[in-house]
Amino acid sequence: MSKPYLVVGGGPAGLSAAHSLGILGEKVILVEKEDRLGGAPILDGYAKLVPSGEWAKDAIGSMVDRVTGNDNITVLTSTTVKEQNGADGNFDVTLSNDDTLNVGAIILCTGFTHFDSVNKPEWGFGTFEDVVTTTQVEQMISSGSGVRCPSDGRKPNRVAILLCVGSRDRQIGREWCSKICCSVSANIAMEIREELPDCHVYVYYMDIRTFGLLETHYYWKSQEEYKVKYIKARIAEVTSDGEKLIVKGEDTLVKRPITIPFDMVVHAIGMDPNVDNMLLSSVFDVNLEQHGFIDKGNAYGSLGATTHTGIFVAGAATGPETIDDSIAQGSSAAMSAIEYTKSNS
Repeated sequence: MSKPYLVVGGGPAGLSAAHSLGILGEKVILVEKEDRLGGAPILDGYAKLVPSGEWAKDAIGSMVDRVTGNDNITVLTSTTVKEQNGADGNFDVTLSNDDTLNVGAIILCTGFTHFDSVNKPEWGFGTFEDVVTTTQVEQMISSGSGVRCPSDGRKPNRVAILLCVGSRDRQIGREWCSKICCSVSANIAMEIREELPDCHVYVYYMDIRTFGLLETHYYWKSQEEYKVKYIKARIAEVTSDGEKLIVKGEDTLVKRPITIPFDMVVHAIGMDPNVDNMLLSSVFDVNLEQHGFIDKGNAYGSLGATTHTGIFVAGAATGPETIDDSIAQGSSAAMSAIEYTKSNS
């Protein structure tokens, strides 16, 4: 009998990897540090996903159900990996609950960390209660409470969404584009307009990167059908006049200052490397790329390869990634892990 596979991380990529292995009859041990599966979409209360439009609790919830319902998959929550040794299809792993495992291959699906907007203080987060993040707005929508100003619970009449908070900003060490924020923000803008048709929604942007077919379904649709207003701008600061939030900046198309009052300001937060990546790098002996994400191996040789033979990676652990692509990469990494173990059996 072949050795089991270890999947680390129970988000979309990890659920996909475990499922792909399990339905092929392989034994899988899925380790998740939190007390439940689902990753950011479940733990952070995402609303409707891009681009499927499905509610996160339903779409990701169904992935959780098919994993927990598969007898080939053992799920260990509230568990981490303390130590790993071995090579050539023979990895000895020690878990935080002091269990020891011997596995044939490892797949890291350890995800990302949301950018913390306190690192962008000039844009008002942490100072003004009605400056929130896209994740907080998603939670408002998914909880059914609706989009409300946290300070007093009122329905906002004017909302600003500021793109690239914690992305494409060399001054705070975030050079990368977080890939999905533009589309997610356009989606949130439409959801706000749908719930609050009298609310005016403005999106402040450097560039719009609704890549591929998302350009039609989010960027143009949000403007033409939902009347979301887009302003190409450089934001200087978010302040308050005691009643309204004031967004100050420069309209970079017409080269003039703009100052607009809002009831709510939303930070479209980017994707940072997992805060545990230095530890994961040490435990699993895998390299990190220059920004701190897990470095990929040669994709043309083995999809999902890391710099450590027999250890694979999928999803946002390697950099900003969509949920759909994370799911696809989880399945691909599973196939690469099977190929690897068969060649070493």
